[in-house]
Amino acid sequence: MAYWLLKVVLTPVFRLLWRVRVEGRQHVPAEGAAVLAANHQSFCDSLFLPLVVPRKVTFLAKAEYFDSPKTAWFFRAVGQIPIRRGDGKEAERALETAAGALAEGRLVAIYPEGTRSLDGLVHRGRTGVARLSRECGVAVVPVGIHGTVDVQPVGRRLMRPGKTVVIRFGRPMRMTPAADRLHPFVDHDHRECREFTDTLMHEISRLSGQPYVDEYVPKRAPSPSVA
Repeated sequence: MAYWLLKVVLTPVFRLLWRVRVEGRQHVPAEGAAVLAANHQSFCDSLFLPLVVPRKVTFLAKAEYFDSPKTAWFFRAVGQIPIRRGDGKEAERALETAAGALAEGRLVAIYPEGTRSLDGLVHRGRTGVARLSRECGVAVVPVGIHGTVDVQPVGRRLMRPGKTVVIRFGRPMRMTPAADRLHPFVDHDHRECREFTDTLMHEISRLSGQPYVDEYVPKRAPSPSVA
């Protein structure tokens, strides 16, 4: 209920304060499981993306948002999945939870770069999204987001009105499903996941209009700000 209530309240407000342009929304499946894979530059990416998708979107959100009382209530209320960066076991559990959501036919959103890019580039992606496509047999819809960093640059708590945000959805991509869903790693080839992820990130780069660089997002010192 919280998710749909927030969406009903916030959608007209966002449409009033910002110019939101959506392209390729027909590529988002009307029903059934799928993954939305987007670039990530601003905290408000996680607000604009679900507002332009008719279906409920479940995000893999960084666990720090669940640690802070200022943001934990929101992320729990809308049913997001925490993922702790830099912790392999935690990330594995988050992917298992995401796989469970996909098994229920839900729409899951992931930022394959793993964290926000601060340099205006689309970076090398993590292969978790490819694994979900392969192990769950679902399509991945590439998403390019442009303009949100102008609305809310990293470090700002308030969002600046009057800006334009463009969200472009590309044609769905799909990994070859695992031959044995119960034992998906029997015939697993990491190179295939890597190639799929690289192709996906190039498409996200094209959709967002931001250059691609074949490097992971550089690590940075944690910030006390949640913006």
